[in-house]
Amino acid sequence: MTNNQNQPQDYDAVLGGQSPPPIDGVVLGGIEGIKRCLSNPVVNVRIAALSEALKYGDAGLDLVRQALQDESKLVRRFAYRLLKQRVEPQIIQALQAYKPWNLEERFEKYQESDITQFANRQVVDFEKNIGIVEPVNKAYALRYKYDNEEDLPGQISRLLQEPNADKVEALVLGLWAEAYVRDSSDIVQTLVDAKKYLTNLKAVFIGDIAYDECEISWIQQSDISPILQAYLKLEILQVRGGDGLHFSPPIKHNHLKALIVETGGLSRDAVAHICNMNLPALEHLELWFGSEDYGGDCWVEDIHPILFEDKFPNLTYLGLRNSQFTDEIVNAIVTSSIIHSISVLDLSMGTLSDSGAEELLNCEAINYLDILNVSESFLSEEMVEKLSNLNVRVIATDQKEEEDDSYIHSRYCSVAE
Repeated sequence: MTNNQNQPQDYDAVLGGQSPPPIDGVVLGGIEGIKRCLSNPVVNVRIAALSEALKYGDAGLDLVRQALQDESKLVRRFAYRLLKQRVEPQIIQALQAYKPWNLEERFEKYQESDITQFANRQVVDFEKNIGIVEPVNKAYALRYKYDNEEDLPGQISRLLQEPNADKVEALVLGLWAEAYVRDSSDIVQTLVDAKKYLTNLKAVFIGDIAYDECEISWIQQSDISPILQAYLKLEILQVRGGDGLHFSPPIKHNHLKALIVETGGLSRDAVAHICNMNLPALEHLELWFGSEDYGGDCWVEDIHPILFEDKFPNLTYLGLRNSQFTDEIVNAIVTSSIIHSISVLDLSMGTLSDSGAEELLNCEAINYLDILNVSESFLSEEMVEKLSNLNVRVIATDQKEEEDDSYIHSRYCSVAE
């Protein structure tokens, strides 16, 4: 593996909660020495300088505050850790503006109706009589309705005729005709054919289908990789539905920042395809594993490349959600180096128990996350209280209760059929 100055190297101890090694320029140069070190291209030099900066009063505090905007996520996280217990008004304001992760809508509860936010944009239905009015700030949605309306390929063709089509940045593709028996390949191919028109497309959601239109486990997907091959500027790709879903390897994409796969059952083959992708810019990886009753045949070993092989070194958010094996995921994560580099760990909607949560509590590195999401799990009130004492933002709402039924699993993922 090539050396990457933005990744943990000889300053790994910083991420374990210890002080970084002293830097002579900082010790001998006072506040000016700190400023010089904070402009150094080597990440561990900047981190070491931050640890010294608070010795220099308001001037040093301001330097740490500025480091919340550093190009390196490791420097930003270390600055945040130094500041998050401070009470100065300017620091509180800076921390409120600090975002370890950009897709805020991903914290919302799973919507069983059409989404209203996508890629930090309001979703609006495309209507020909209105056209494309805000191509940058809105995500335009195309949806088939069960009243003999034009199917999605035709709707995409109509959208392409709009004068502002080349400026559209986000598209949401909802129900297509007979989505429970026809896969998404026609939609994928139509979108690929449209690449010469949608020249500024940055975000795509395929399968924003409400449960009363087609259950998530019934949605027929296909090979999604042609979209990545066609749209080299794409930053966000979201897919709903696991049946038939795959990504033909090998896939390399230099600009994709977020990959979101929502399923009621994710196959190990699809997971293997994702693990084989070359996505150097990926910051947000979110996988919904679902139920074995609906094709979710993967297990914790299938995600080992993500956890132990540094497949996506720039990850900030790791979402391993809606799983039947959340405790096993935790058992692997607490021994993985990935816990030292991500800012957000999302284990929500799964089967996390008090036993699994205890492993999180016993992992020192958990305290250096910014956000831990364990909502919709199977945690007792006592365990939620213990987790709330961690020095991170813990989301633990809507805890589920185990089913007392010998015919079904006592613990279950939130979204399956």
